[in-house]
Amino acid sequence: MNKQPNKTSNRPFSETIIELFIRLCGISSIIFVFGIFFFVFKEGASFLFNGLNIWEFLTSEEWYPTSLNNKRYGTLALILGTFSVTTLAMLMAVPFGLGAAIFVSEFCSPKLRETFKIVIEFLAAIPSVVWGFIGLTLMNQLIILVFNAPIGLTMLNGSIMLALMSVPIIVSIAEDALKAVPDSYREAAEALGATKWQVIYRVLLPAAKNGLLAAVLLGAARSIGETMAVLMATGHSVNIPTSPLSWIRTLTATIAAELGEVARGGEHYQVLFIIGILLFTITFIVNLIADLVIKGIRQS
Repeated sequence: MNKQPNKTSNRPFSETIIELFIRLCGISSIIFVFGIFFFVFKEGASFLFNGLNIWEFLTSEEWYPTSLNNKRYGTLALILGTFSVTTLAMLMAVPFGLGAAIFVSEFCSPKLRETFKIVIEFLAAIPSVVWGFIGLTLMNQLIILVFNAPIGLTMLNGSIMLALMSVPIIVSIAEDALKAVPDSYREAAEALGATKWQVIYRVLLPAAKNGLLAAVLLGAARSIGETMAVLMATGHSVNIPTSPLSWIRTLTATIAAELGEVARGGEHYQVLFIIGILLFTITFIVNLIADLVIKGIRQS
């Protein structure tokens, strides 16, 4: 008897190809990250190990890389400027982002929910340079008018722009985290007589805390890594921030503003890449802390 061909004979091979492709995608992302770090490290390694005073680099607020007689590469003001504008942005973005996510997830009708999602995606699609123009023109005049400031290009201006840029990310991820909570949790709480707000506060938020924390951290990562908006909206002045109306400069904006004007291979050029290494280190520490926090939440 002639045996019929097995229609599923090619399935194991196709599954193997798909599995290899998925593995390749995962490995390639790791290779790309290490490749970028290697490139940045290679460009700055020479001056990092032969000539740069690390202590002065991290603790001095004097940034004079083009001085003819006394070049100083202190990044303390840049570090504090980066963290201050990011912190203030998160103080504004997190309440609005989580509140909007709760509203979209739990209170909107299906039609209204889709409308809000379209608007949120539109906000996320606006280029950072456009937000920078808004900060440079509209928000600059509003801050001068409201606070009677001499100039509106301040930390507050940059923080508002970063908050507006971070909110769509926070809303999108937090809403997905809330929707991932099983409906049985809601139904059980309502069966016990809990009100809508009690269900949200005592059931949904604790159940979705890992996803909500991830949303906040991704929003903060967007703020730390943003360049054009803070370059255009913060005054771009090397100062230790003392108030929301201070003029500041961030690490990313310094790289963007100065890298195109320096001689390749020089000290100034290498220091800018060392700032890139510093940003990598800060991002790694933030991610490590977040991972430890999430593990602690899961075990509690």
